[in-house]
Amino acid sequence: MSYVAGDPIQQISQDQLDALVSLHQRYLEGRIGGRRASLKHTNISGLDLRHQNLKQADFSGCIMRKMDLSNTNFQEAVLYACDLSFSNLHNTSFVRADMRGSKIESANLIGADLEQADLRVGAITQDGAYTTPQPVNFRGANLSGARLAGTMANNADFSDAIMSRVNVQNADLRGAKLEGADLTGADMNGVQLAGADLKNAILTGANVKMVMDKFDMSGAITDENIGPSVADLQIPLVKLIDEHQLWVRTSGAEGRQLDLSDYDLREIGSLKMEKLTALRAKRAKFFAMNLFKIELQSAVLDEADFRRCDLEEADFRGSSLQRAKFSHAKISRANFSSLLFSKESNHRLAHCDLRWAEFRYADLTDAKLKGAILHYADLSYANLSGCDLRECDFTGANMEGAILDDANLDGAILERQQTGKAFSLDSLKQEDES
Repeated sequence: MSYVAGDPIQQISQDQLDALVSLHQRYLEGRIGGRRASLKHTNISGLDLRHQNLKQADFSGCIMRKMDLSNTNFQEAVLYACDLSFSNLHNTSFVRADMRGSKIESANLIGADLEQADLRVGAITQDGAYTTPQPVNFRGANLSGARLAGTMANNADFSDAIMSRVNVQNADLRGAKLEGADLTGADMNGVQLAGADLKNAILTGANVKMVMDKFDMSGAITDENIGPSVADLQIPLVKLIDEHQLWVRTSGAEGRQLDLSDYDLREIGSLKMEKLTALRAKRAKFFAMNLFKIELQSAVLDEADFRRCDLEEADFRGSSLQRAKFSHAKISRANFSSLLFSKESNHRLAHCDLRWAEFRYADLTDAKLKGAILHYADLSYANLSGCDLRECDFTGANMEGAILDDANLDGAILERQQTGKAFSLDSLKQEDES
């Protein structure tokens, strides 16, 4: 397949792709008629290459979005300036592959092997034209358990990536962006991090103390600052929850309110379907917990960390969640709407306060947020499909890349963070299409 600079990106079918793979297999086996696969500047998005052996193949400038590439062998392949965003790269091998300038945003790389891969800056190609050199983009990708030992990834962007238990031994991550990344239990022995950005990263269980370079980890969560464990409470949590529920039922006449502010709750693993109305848990660490259908109405949860939690069908009505973190959380069908308090002739509507909350890459499908206050909230790349967003106040909110299919925005206040100008659902959709 030949390509002339300036020609449009070529599109091929699954049958054509299968034929190229077959010839490449003959090439690897040294059989007559074999030919190295070259798919330079080709669009193969949505096609299937799972379990194929594409060692040493050339995919320079190839568009490979939303593909199933699980268990595929790209060892020593050229994936220069490829777009692999939203693809399934589960257990895929990129050992010693040239991936400079690639875009791998929101992809699933669980168990992938990128040992000694080249992830440095490269020039992104668009219709054959080489543009300004760009770093490899792993923003929001799931790299749990991946192997990046010896990888050259200086200046790569791993912002908000899930990198728990990742092996980055002896990797070159100088100048890399790891802001908000989850590096729980990562093996960082010998890694180079000079000038790297690890602000707000999760570094519990990671041997970050072994790293001698200077880098920014302001706001990062480490074993030293995560807070006391809920396991160290003088009274068992189960009993405290019982007392709290009694306090709620008797309007404060009996029992006592539960306050878990600053506690690390991860050890208990699950509070599934628990009734914790009016809980106080400022700055509490819930990340990666099972909180399915939990009841947290009228709770005070400012700055609480719910990253990667299962919060499907959770009830947060009327709660205060200023600066709470929900990145990568599963929040479908959750309720963040207002709560009506009625006492004799007095009526008060308590709105859910989500000012400065972070929902990057979160799944909020079919969630209810009617009347929520979302001033300066970060909803970038969140899935808001089917959400009830009526009368929400998005003043200053970041909605870059947010998915708003079938969302109800009637009466919502929408204002672009960067310009302060009003924008509409139609304008967002037009930007997505472009």
